Amino acid sequence: MSLFIPDPVELNRKLPLWYQVSQSLRASILGRPTGAPDRLPPEDQLAGHYGVSVLTMRQALKELESEGLISRHRRRGTFIEPDVRRARPVRLLGSVDTIVAQQSGEPTTLLGYGPEPVPAELAGHFPGEPEAVAYRRLRRDKESGEPTNWAVNLIRSDVAKLIDPEDLRRGWPMTKVLRDGVGVRISRITDTVEARLAEPETARLLEVPLLSPILHYTGVTYDGEGQVVDVVRIRYRGDRFAFSVTLENVTD
Repeated sequence: MSLFIPDPVELNRKLPLWYQVSQSLRASILGRPTGAPDRLPPEDQLAGHYGVSVLTMRQALKELESEGLISRHRRRGTFIEPDVRRARPVRLLGSVDTIVAQQSGEPTTLLGYGPEPVPAELAGHFPGEPEAVAYRRLRRDKESGEPTNWAVNLIRSDVAKLIDPEDLRRGWPMTKVLRDGVGVRISRITDTVEARLAEPETARLLEVPLLSPILHYTGVTYDGEGQVVDVVRIRYRGDRFAFSVTLENVTD
């Protein structure tokens, strides 16, 4: 039977571990994709996944059980309750030019780049590709210098070979780099936005409290042949951003 593997998290040893684990597991459960398995790994495996003791893991699971998110059955295992409501994503549509314009204008720092294993939850976007090239970037407000969002772009390896990192250091959005720098014919971009909690890396980069609300954006870029060239995950400060959708020329 397939198991639901929650998102990894880097824990802050200054805060109660059971609380951080329960918050991370809650976010993974509420943000899980449709069709994901509903059975969690055994306690000892979950404890190893999070790097905590079985006792700490047990306390975190007890918290989620009391909230009605999971149910625990002797000898059968731990299951996500079938009526737990998933986070409903907000999908945004617009032209590539609009997306480039929205992403431009903020001072950007290229934090680093290099090949990385494709995360299991994104493997369907990169069939037959065990690795992709990850580009990490931090954006700041032009006037205050305050961090506003940070992004990780996973680029198909054959496309990444054509990217000039200097374009990113100049502040070009990745969409512009792919279209104007590499020459990718972009056919469409699908966007999803959901609410999540700031894990330690996001809290540090965006200078917000750990586990504070953030907006988590996922964008998937397709080329002219319908193949994925880029999957970006951007974490926006929840106190600085709101998303709105405008529909024009809508008919019944």
